[in-house]
Amino acid sequence: MASVRAMNDNGGFRVTGRLVLFSLIGFFGLITVANIIMIWLAVSTNTGVVVSSSYKAGGSYQAELDAAKAQAERNWSVSADIVRSGEGAAIDITVRDANGAPVSGLDVSARLANVASEADDRVARLAEGEVGRYRGAVDRLENGKWLLIIDAMRGEDRVYRSENRVSLK
Repeated sequence: MASVRAMNDNGGFRVTGRLVLFSLIGFFGLITVANIIMIWLAVSTNTGVVVSSSYKAGGSYQAELDAAKAQAERNWSVSADIVRSGEGAAIDITVRDANGAPVSGLDVSARLANVASEADDRVARLAEGEVGRYRGAVDRLENGKWLLIIDAMRGEDRVYRSENRVSLK
């Protein structure tokens, strides 16, 4: 049996059925491997899970609506400042009621949530310094886009919550 020659009689390149078959298999094989790698990277960095139980989250939805309505009725003014401090950041939150008076006696926490990965989230427990002003800090905070989530509790009741996008440099 004669061997397949890549050159034709004129010395030029000859396309055979076998070359076309292997080229197609190689091309689609490369695309498949690239897709597998991309899927693996996407799933390993973000699981897509927002809540552990949709049923429980749905059951507490009305309570969330009621809490948001009560928060809106209080008409508080809350301001937050984030100042870089070395590798971390200092967080300063001021809470005032509808009349502009400082609100005291709250248990305030601030969470800087990474928009890409929950593993990088940073939580700061804030202590009340002067009346209505709560301060804390977080360590090892990367530059980039973050979601600042402020929760203010009075006992077991959440009296204030806000979520704001911030950009740290």
